[in-house]
Amino acid sequence: MGLFEHRPAVDTHTHTVISGHAFSTLAENVQAARGKGMYGICLTEHGPNTPNGTPEFIPHSQRMLPDVINGIRVYRGVEANIIDYSGKLDIPDKYLALCEFAIASFHDFALVPGSKEQNTAAYLGALRNPYIDILGHPDDPRVPCDFVALAKEAVKQGKLLEFNNNSLTPHRPNSKPSLMEFIRVCKEYSVRVCVASDAHFCTMVGNVTPMLQLLQEMDFPLEQIVNYTAESFDSYLTERNARLAALAK
Repeated sequence: MGLFEHRPAVDTHTHTVISGHAFSTLAENVQAARGKGMYGICLTEHGPNTPNGTPEFIPHSQRMLPDVINGIRVYRGVEANIIDYSGKLDIPDKYLALCEFAIASFHDFALVPGSKEQNTAAYLGALRNPYIDILGHPDDPRVPCDFVALAKEAVKQGKLLEFNNNSLTPHRPNSKPSLMEFIRVCKEYSVRVCVASDAHFCTMVGNVTPMLQLLQEMDFPLEQIVNYTAESFDSYLTERNARLAALAK
């Protein structure tokens, strides 16, 4: 199966007006996904250390949402902010535990980027949180880090890393060289990944063609993209749930 046969079945990184700086509602994002023939989206609102962001209990509030909205599976999640160089997050574990899929990301409004060593330590600490599934946009050159260390830890933890389409748009300028090195490392170390839009407006949902084109040019293995099919994404979530169940014993 080729990379251009269809877009990923699940967009694992989307925002609504609840995040404080996005422009569409959940219903509008769902309608956009439905119009593109997608299976699902992850609702990943920003955490409270984002200006005008959500309260720390947002995963609790999301439990009121139905699993399926207008034919689209909506996975309840969050994009937690990393807030110190140990990898502490702005969403407490008791609320992260309510998520179906959780991202941890470095944003300069929540933590000023430090040295390469400090940033790497922050990413690794977040990745070791049992409730975090994936690091958001870790290729961002404004937050230099050790890609090999992240790749090795993701494999060790059974976690994921993100290829964020905004790294190929003016939203994150001058990111392509860093992104290409990140892709190369993930390929070399057989890291499982998600290809995500980081949508802040409904028309962006599922729009990752530039990233898929680059991955095809770099001969990135399709089987490492866990959100490409609904089956592979749900298989990861089954694995995730088993991992957390074992932790609770």
